[in-house]
Amino acid sequence: MPVQSLAGGTREEPGDGPHSIRLRRFALLAASAALTAFAGHEMYLVLQVAGLTLLEQVVLVLFVVLFAWVAFSFVTNVVGFVLSLRPRSPALAIEATGPLPALSSRTALLFPVYNESAAAVMARLQALHESLAQAQALPHFDFFVLSDTTKPDIWMAEEAAFLKVRANTAGHERIFYRHRRHNEGRKAGNIADWVRRFGARYDFMVVLDADSLMRGDTLVRLAGAMERSPRVGLIQTLPVIVNASTLFARLQQFANRLYGPMLGRGLAWWHGSESNYWGHNAILRTRAFAAHAGLPVLEGRKPVGGEILSHDFVEAALLRRGGWAVRIAPGLDGSYEESPPALSDFSVRDRRWAQGNLQHLGVLPARGLHPVSRLHLLTGIGAYLTAPLWLLFLLAGILIALQAQFVRPEYFPGGLSLFPQWPAQDPVRAAWVFAGTMALLFLPKLLAWLAMLVRSEHRRGFGGGVRAFASVLVEMLVSGLIAPVMMLDQSLTVAATLSGRDVGWNVQRRDDDALPWAQVARVYAGHTAVGVLLAVAAYAVSWALFLWMTPVIAGLLLAIPLAGLTANAHLGRGLRRLGLLLVPEERTPPPILSRANELAVRIERSLLVLDAIARLSSSGTFADAHRAMIEPRARRRGDVDVDLVVAIARLDEATTTEDARAMLSDRELLAVLSDARGFERLMQIVREARGRERRG
Repeated sequence: MPVQSLAGGTREEPGDGPHSIRLRRFALLAASAALTAFAGHEMYLVLQVAGLTLLEQVVLVLFVVLFAWVAFSFVTNVVGFVLSLRPRSPALAIEATGPLPALSSRTALLFPVYNESAAAVMARLQALHESLAQAQALPHFDFFVLSDTTKPDIWMAEEAAFLKVRANTAGHERIFYRHRRHNEGRKAGNIADWVRRFGARYDFMVVLDADSLMRGDTLVRLAGAMERSPRVGLIQTLPVIVNASTLFARLQQFANRLYGPMLGRGLAWWHGSESNYWGHNAILRTRAFAAHAGLPVLEGRKPVGGEILSHDFVEAALLRRGGWAVRIAPGLDGSYEESPPALSDFSVRDRRWAQGNLQHLGVLPARGLHPVSRLHLLTGIGAYLTAPLWLLFLLAGILIALQAQFVRPEYFPGGLSLFPQWPAQDPVRAAWVFAGTMALLFLPKLLAWLAMLVRSEHRRGFGGGVRAFASVLVEMLVSGLIAPVMMLDQSLTVAATLSGRDVGWNVQRRDDDALPWAQVARVYAGHTAVGVLLAVAAYAVSWALFLWMTPVIAGLLLAIPLAGLTANAHLGRGLRRLGLLLVPEERTPPPILSRANELAVRIERSLLVLDAIARLSSSGTFADAHRAMIEPRARRRGDVDVDLVVAIARLDEATTTEDARAMLSDRELLAVLSDARGFERLMQIVREARGRERRG
């Protein structure tokens, strides 16, 4: 898996994709440009009543940039809406019905994990194993749990759960587990390590996240599509969110399920063979990935430089540069994932994505990339840069109003001028521009609701047309209040990243336990303070401006109760009982999803709550299994593993297992459990402790 150069490289063509793709893209860009030009002209007429001041010029430029972003998304959604009304859309690369294809290939299913719930991950693996067995395709698939876990207690729980699942499925020749002590390259490095060590045995690989799942028949259809399309390097599915219980997660689940398919069809229509990769729930051609997706280290200092964090967009771009088609399959169901349970958890993940996407500024100049691949990178960057642009747009508007109210205008600016320059705007036309912009933001949601009404099975799954419409209104209201909070969060993240500060890469919380109100207040007190400042500034100008700013001000002022209430599972379940925010997967749960949830509870109960040393002490069989999984490490003469040396020195002073656990840090215990010599020293302490217990 050679490291790819961004400074050199030529693009090859896969010869795969619709002949009309250039016309489609031209139509998309032309329609977006026409909408933006019209809106920009109207905004110019709003601002130029008495000539454009500097602040008004800033507002106009920001408006055009932001409206272009909205218009591009709007046109894509309109295309998706039209395709959704057609029974057999040409955008659907793989059909979800019909007999399953007979396979001749081998596919590896990869589960990269990092300090996740061992029971949940292994439950999904077992459910998927059973689903493939039902599809009579199990001989064509192997399973790999690729652990980068850094917490020894979680690592040992993973191994215990792995052994249980392998025993339950008799999957000793098909289910494998590998743990890396040092997680170089994070998830991308984890996958690359597997490719180099094991990838040659497999035609394809499917990457799954710790919270994602796919049906067995879906995997068979994906593998069959790859066999039929020898120039396709990657097919990305559209995973739907499931298992949501809190109000926040249910909002994400409903929006993803109702709006996502329409958007996916629109994307597939103009992506063609230059689609994108989202890092999970996708199938990749192993040989193509190994040859073209080795990630380089970006030049410059962290966090923009260094290892590429958001690897998926870059891997897709490199695959396409290497002559492999990258496709999206919006018509293929049976692909699932989960949502963070609370706004604060979503923000933790969002900060990682923001830093990773902004890092793509260093990838954009790479030679040989397809223009559409560069567009994907730009949209990923823009997804976060638009937040501070919206904030600047709002602040500039307030400054214009404050200037008109409190600052004496410079009637005769420097230079020859016969007429004063008055800061003035057209309020009536401004209202129409505002209404038009809101229409482009919210109309796609109503179009998705209309598309849902056409299909009776979907209508029932969403609780019926009336309840689904009420759910759309609830989603629009709450999401509208959350939007200013997220805008501020993303603006701060962008500022921190561009200033050179690493925002971190913390593990996200996946359970739905209620958040303490004190914690919520501490996190969102700053948002409330900003809301108060905006409210005071707007009211100081006029009551009318305050009313105009209400959507933004209300979201920030209500940040604390909003974050706390949307993290509440009781409120989410209450709306479900009322028939609101329902999705088809709740009305008729997929069997694999029910099975995975059932297995997760069962495995969690069987694991017990034990620390790493206690788990090893409780079972000689488990200790033997761990000993067999320790990989011999090549060590060059003079290399010193400081953590291991310190750990063994401390173990020499320990007399009980409690002493050993108390003396060792997580890093040191990780070193001991990864080394045969260190592990034997630890087990000697365990045996001596058992001997004293028997003698006592």
